[in-house]
Amino acid sequence: MDKPILILDKGTTCTAWNYSGQRLAAGSTDGTIAIYDSTDPASSIFNCTARFKVQESSILKVVWVPPEYGDAVACISADGTLSLWEEVAQDADVLLWKLCKCFERNTSQVLDIQFGDSHTCLKLVAAYSDGQVKIYEVLDPLELEKWQLQAEFQNVIDLVSKFGNASCSAASISWNPQRGELRQSSFVLGFTSSIPLLNSSKVWEFDQDHQRWLPVAELALPEDKSDQVFAVAWAPNIGRPYELIAVATQKGIAIWHVGSNPDSNGRLLTEKVAVLSGHDGEVWQMEWDMSGMTLASTGSDGVVKLWQSNLNGVWHEQAILAPSS
Repeated sequence: MDKPILILDKGTTCTAWNYSGQRLAAGSTDGTIAIYDSTDPASSIFNCTARFKVQESSILKVVWVPPEYGDAVACISADGTLSLWEEVAQDADVLLWKLCKCFERNTSQVLDIQFGDSHTCLKLVAAYSDGQVKIYEVLDPLELEKWQLQAEFQNVIDLVSKFGNASCSAASISWNPQRGELRQSSFVLGFTSSIPLLNSSKVWEFDQDHQRWLPVAELALPEDKSDQVFAVAWAPNIGRPYELIAVATQKGIAIWHVGSNPDSNGRLLTEKVAVLSGHDGEVWQMEWDMSGMTLASTGSDGVVKLWQSNLNGVWHEQAILAPSS
């Protein structure tokens, strides 16, 4: 019988592995975060090395910052607040987690966050329950408390459009995992909202010349643009001439090819190459492997599915991981 590598606390609501897979952060219903470390990588056994209180309300999501910016996590609480916590050395032998930054908010709640880094700074994109998208950035990796609001907009192709009283229950963000000085920062974002035009997944790219974010692609066919988006995932690229992005809606998981060369209007060529179905219920989360060849999905049915494409580009279900009864 397989032996578990760790047993999470009762009431755990969300988890996140760090970049190396040697640390796990877990949020709980009581508003605490627990940090688990592998003291002996050869044994794959994890022990709880820290536990700290974030909020009185439940933790909904926790995300590690990129490793070059130290050991820090951002977390979303059930009351909609977003905070950043950093591990610091108090003396030679003691490491403590301290509140580094609590981001301001009005009446809207934070629904999703993701970090992305360019060659100049660390960026954070946050999606809010009123349909707003905010981009924050910090220039000095040693000063994670000094975030600046760099941009604010709504998830619509027509930038002139503005929607009042939008009500969004969920959002999903995925940064382009590719890095490099010549590559512009970009991410894909979709909403579950009361405003159809906000929902469909759009690819946003930073225009360096004009210092603003622009929508360069919409990942939805005309008849699907009002569909609520449950999850998005941008695949790593190890040499493809196009980008690969997965978008989950009530119609299934759509696999999109996105070109790299914009047309005369600045838009990227898109093609939906597959729709994957098989989950009994909504798909809540998707993740690609390091090669960008295998997609893992899970949702309300409690099942993890692995998807792959064959040499002919036909996508199929590779494996099913279901909890034991």
